Amino acid sequence: MVASYFRQSDVKIARVALPTPLHQVFDYYWPFSQPIEPGIRVTVPFGRRSLVGVVVDSCDTPSVTPERMRKVSRVHDQQPLLPPALVKLLLWASSYYHHPIGEVLASALPVNLRKGSDAVPQQLTAYRATDLADELALDSLTRAPLQHRILQRILEIHRTDPNGGMLPDALKLMGSSWRQAINQLTKKGWVESFDTELVSASTPTDTVPMLLPEQQVAVDSIRGSFGEFGCFLLNGITGSGKTEVYLRLITEQVAKGHQVLVLVPEISLTPQLLQRFQRRIQGVLVSLHSALNDTERAHYWLQAANGTADVVIGTRSAVFTPMPRLGLIVIDEEHDGSLKQQEGFRYHARDLSLMRARDCSCPVVLGSATPSMESLNNCAKGRYDQLILSQRAGDAQSPEIGLLDIRRRPLTEGMSDTLISAIGEQLDSGGQVLIFLNRRGFAPTLLCNDCGATADCKRCDAHMTVHATRGVLRCHHCGAERPVPQGCESCGSVRLDTRGYGTERIEQALQKRFPETVIARIDRDTTRRRGALEKQLADATSGISQLLVGTQMLAKGHHFPNVSLVGILDVDRGLYGTDYRALEQMGQLLVQVAGRAGRAQRRGKVLVQTRSPDNPLLQTLIREGYGPFAAEVLKDREAAALPPYTFVALIRAEASSAAAPRQFLQAIVASVNDRPVAGLSCFGPVPAPIERVSGRYRAQLLVQANSRSSLNRMLSELTQRLDQSKESRQTRWSIDVDPVDFF
Repeated sequence: MVASYFRQSDVKIARVALPTPLHQVFDYYWPFSQPIEPGIRVTVPFGRRSLVGVVVDSCDTPSVTPERMRKVSRVHDQQPLLPPALVKLLLWASSYYHHPIGEVLASALPVNLRKGSDAVPQQLTAYRATDLADELALDSLTRAPLQHRILQRILEIHRTDPNGGMLPDALKLMGSSWRQAINQLTKKGWVESFDTELVSASTPTDTVPMLLPEQQVAVDSIRGSFGEFGCFLLNGITGSGKTEVYLRLITEQVAKGHQVLVLVPEISLTPQLLQRFQRRIQGVLVSLHSALNDTERAHYWLQAANGTADVVIGTRSAVFTPMPRLGLIVIDEEHDGSLKQQEGFRYHARDLSLMRARDCSCPVVLGSATPSMESLNNCAKGRYDQLILSQRAGDAQSPEIGLLDIRRRPLTEGMSDTLISAIGEQLDSGGQVLIFLNRRGFAPTLLCNDCGATADCKRCDAHMTVHATRGVLRCHHCGAERPVPQGCESCGSVRLDTRGYGTERIEQALQKRFPETVIARIDRDTTRRRGALEKQLADATSGISQLLVGTQMLAKGHHFPNVSLVGILDVDRGLYGTDYRALEQMGQLLVQVAGRAGRAQRRGKVLVQTRSPDNPLLQTLIREGYGPFAAEVLKDREAAALPPYTFVALIRAEASSAAAPRQFLQAIVASVNDRPVAGLSCFGPVPAPIERVSGRYRAQLLVQANSRSSLNRMLSELTQRLDQSKESRQTRWSIDVDPVDFF
């Protein structure tokens, strides 16, 4: 039947990208009168299954014989769900990152749309004020603060938009117990629920502050690039008012009818930023992040795609959101490694944003107090315009930073007497204190004092971390758990000792030392429950929590106006890391954490514990700041021919035996050596830093080139060979272009 069809003159063939690990598209007969357009979702037969894919092209001559051709079963969209410019970007990304195009296109869609759901916004339950709700109702809720805040916000919306209401994603930002609070307000008759497809527009309530001269220069410079591509690095010290620059630019673009995309590295930054934007911007704001359920995410994605949403704030995957009126892209904390996807399609949202801004002829703003080496190098080469913000906004002063030499000093649970005394002084004077340690759990190692054995993961080459509160050992690599043993698992001795420190141990030690103080520990363990992070951040911002203990979740962009002292417990790990990026990441983390201190009238103080106080780069960072420190790091990188002065890709392989991944990568080295490329070298293969994870052995190969084009050509040839290789089906492998870590 199909073969006879090809004898007709009006044959139509669609090229479809399917979510498979193959680096190719598949040809299907198109039996519909609807034209074939890239970006349309279709269901097609694939083997014994049916898959939802995306049309990327049409052709006259199929790549398979007529006897093997099959028909498209169903067309899901009358118009392209992914617009042409976005399809073009995704095709480029597939080629650049050497990842199967079907998986790339699938990753650009919300889960529901990926499965073939109708591309129409779903009905969501929202909440609005009834005629009974008034100021007297608010006055009666003084002893129910969460209900008071929610009703106050709903009344504010009601005054500006009688038909408007609050959606669940906005209520989640009010507190973790929002559902109980809204149910109580509904029982009292002050709030009612209704179904809606629309997202209410926010109404500005905050006053607009005067810009500092440097902020005004930045706004004017970026404004001059509206309507054309330009990349601006907004290099501002912590607390210098980068967000205010974003707000001015976003407000102008929304007023002109344009959409704005704002990317943040982690979900922990989204609530504060969204609330601040809602208080300043007149328009429809939506957020896209991993905490949304599938229905909510598809709803907001479609609101952006159909032009209803004026501003989209999201984490890295939001870079793929269709926005027909896109006029500006803002990337906050552009240096952050969380903008790089570390599994599957290993893209970098910052770099894809630059390509998207160029295609859409709009400016992109990269904001950071500690810019990446790549961005600083691009500024030096004239590719980006650098805008400096060197003053803190308002009356805030930059914090005083001091090094605490802890060599040959007694430590109490990892803290020196000097640091503990400083904490007490700040708490006694009404200050708020932040203690930073980028290691969660109670202790990283459980050791037997008799035989020296450690409690190790049975599936990974790693120690189990002690989590004392829950009484378990947990592997932070595969997630395996088991109870803390009563005796040594090797010799049976009960003389067990915990070695090292984690945030849980620091919290317990500080609570014992300052029993009357409210302490908040903010790490991945304490923020797993939905809404827990928002509540903890709200308590920290308001000053309810007087002492904060946490990991890097506390370091990124949060505004804690009451913090007057920051203590950094372990800076030395970054000074001597094996990854060439370790120094850069240490400097960024130290400056970002230090920037949480002294953001209001009271000048902050930062104390950094170290056993290497004379380290030249650490001294440069403390005395001269991040700029001179980064300049020294770049000099070292150039001398060593490391990125950003060369270009690298990491080829990873894993298998159930230790030899297989190394043999697989060794075969790649041999094939590269058979066709030598000038300026291209292979280093390895070597075992991964942690060779065995989840029972599988891992190895890696570093490929380095003097030019990006030669690296790209080599990787393109490699993926074609691996697709046809039997060995590649027995070993799981991946290519990571421009890796941000070597784990």
